Amino acid sequence: MPSLQAQFLTGLLLASGVLIAQTTPRPALPPLPAALGVPKPGPAGDGPYTPQPILPGGIVVPLYPAGSPYLKADKVREPEVYNMSQTVAGRIGSIVNIHNPSIEVHTVDRGLNTGAAIILAAGGGHNTLNVGSESADFVPFFYNYGVNTIILRNRLRRDGYNPQTDAVNDAMQAIRLVRAYAKEWNIDPNKIGIMGFSAGAELSSPAAVLYEEFDKKNGDPSDPLAGISSRPDYVGIIYPGPTPFARNRTAPAIPKDVPPAFIACAGSGDRGHAIWAMDYYSAMLAAGVPNIEMHLYGNGRHPGDPLSDGSRMTGGLTDRNNMPMGTWQYRFVDWFRDLGFLQKPGAETKAAKDVAAYVANPPRMPGQGRPPSVAGPKP
Repeated sequence: MPSLQAQFLTGLLLASGVLIAQTTPRPALPPLPAALGVPKPGPAGDGPYTPQPILPGGIVVPLYPAGSPYLKADKVREPEVYNMSQTVAGRIGSIVNIHNPSIEVHTVDRGLNTGAAIILAAGGGHNTLNVGSESADFVPFFYNYGVNTIILRNRLRRDGYNPQTDAVNDAMQAIRLVRAYAKEWNIDPNKIGIMGFSAGAELSSPAAVLYEEFDKKNGDPSDPLAGISSRPDYVGIIYPGPTPFARNRTAPAIPKDVPPAFIACAGSGDRGHAIWAMDYYSAMLAAGVPNIEMHLYGNGRHPGDPLSDGSRMTGGLTDRNNMPMGTWQYRFVDWFRDLGFLQKPGAETKAAKDVAAYVANPPRMPGQGRPPSVAGPKP
């Protein structure tokens, strides 16, 4: 056992060491390196702007060929503008100045691939395209289920375009383009759909009912996509802006092979968007369309709206402070699986079978003939 003198000396040394540690300045940490692989827009050139991938490995394809009448010749060379996150290096929040619209394709490994493909149309009030929370975040989410993800970069009102024509055309052209390259991307041509968020739902909802007219207008034999259908096999309508069935619009006829739809929105906390969601659902329900599912949540607001705790409502996949609305994407997966879209490529889906049955024998309302809103001759 150490003597009292040895213990005393040890204590002094320890005390002096502590004192030295407290008074000697610690060397400065080395500077942090800059973020790497930060996505950047492409440069302006002599030809149409070349859209760049916003996520690694993205295959970017312009929607229209150079010289297309859908493009503005005086604008098509202008680069896109990325709005980056102020706190997360390399994360794109949104994109503007889109004059050469495109799709960005992210495929799934062969062993996991279901052949299903989902085109994502982000929101942003037609003033910006929120491709971070309402597009890019979904790529790894859907990958886990074997679903190929396509990010749509459509044209915006702020850049001089009409959302009801230009942006909707972009959405239906995207569907045709994905279907045209389905074999190259290992996508099942009968499992291609589109999901829109807020302003993006003003693209997905008309895409569900206006495809026949679009295909007729774009059937010129000189068009390499002529004869390829723009009909989506399913649609997602998430906290939507006005749909074609909004009360201040002239409702279009519902095609006899209208696709199934999944709808999700907050309720009274997002009343306007909930009413637009119900407009679409009610029109389909009145026509007896199969596999239309809607979730209206009791608690929730529209993305960007203020919450009682001083924060703001978020969109896309975010948890939303543990609100049940933050799990809508799992309800979508349940619906998607139930309709057969997560089966192996090539297998006929329940959705397709139900559409065929509806076409062959449209339901009749009690005391009525065939629903008048359904296109096609009466039996």
